[in-house]
Amino acid sequence: MSGVWPYVAALIPSVGVGFLFWLVIKNMIEGDRKERLAHSQWDAQHAEKSGAFPERPAVSESPAASETPPVPDNSKHTEK
Repeated sequence: MSGVWPYVAALIPSVGVGFLFWLVIKNMIEGDRKERLAHSQWDAQHAEKSGAFPERPAVSESPAASETPPVPDNSKHTEK
């Protein structure tokens, strides 16, 4: 068992740095998500007060969402 401790001691700094990296990245992503949510709520409140932005229809109600994109006509480009 005494032969394992040098390996454990060698891995502890790497594991510690990895944990700190994970913690920092996780908090950055959570902070960004919360900031985007707060910003969208602030935009919605100010748009509602000023009436600058009309209500947008949901994606399913949008006429562009129900249209299918045009299919290109490849019959003119037949290989010989």
